[in-house]
Amino acid sequence: MSKTIGWATVLIIIAGIIQSSLLSKIAIFHVIPDLALIILVYISYVNGAMTGQITGFASGFLLDFLSLAPLGFNALSRTIIGSLIGLMKGTFFLDIIIFPVLLCAGATIVKAIIISIIHFLFNANTPTYNFASNILWIEVALNAIAGPFVFAFLKLFKKVLTPRKEN
Repeated sequence: MSKTIGWATVLIIIAGIIQSSLLSKIAIFHVIPDLALIILVYISYVNGAMTGQITGFASGFLLDFLSLAPLGFNALSRTIIGSLIGLMKGTFFLDIIIFPVLLCAGATIVKAIIISIIHFLFNANTPTYNFASNILWIEVALNAIAGPFVFAFLKLFKKVLTPRKEN
């Protein structure tokens, strides 16, 4: 399990760097897909809640250093998302298109709700989403569109992203 969490965290950090440097150049209305969230969704669904929580916390904590968000902001939100998605492990058949779209869109909406709650509770200099704004819904759409492609890419690394079965 620790090898899976390590590799997943490395992939999420690479995705965070890619989305902050390369994808910002091709943003649609200043919105980019959250590749790190999509990878977390895949890891959590395939490996379960515990791996999702640990990966979400580790990658979120490291993403806090890449962003201007307060320390622990991404760690908290991604830990909760990893846990919730991990609870659904094995409940649905992971098809090629429909389920990744639904999972990624749902995770983005849950992320927006968690961030809004954090903003309300702490009223700090934390970013928040306006549910009436197009920005959230564009991000939901971009994550939903990118989801199947990222899931297909991650299936190429199935050996390192899923733990071996012990006999």
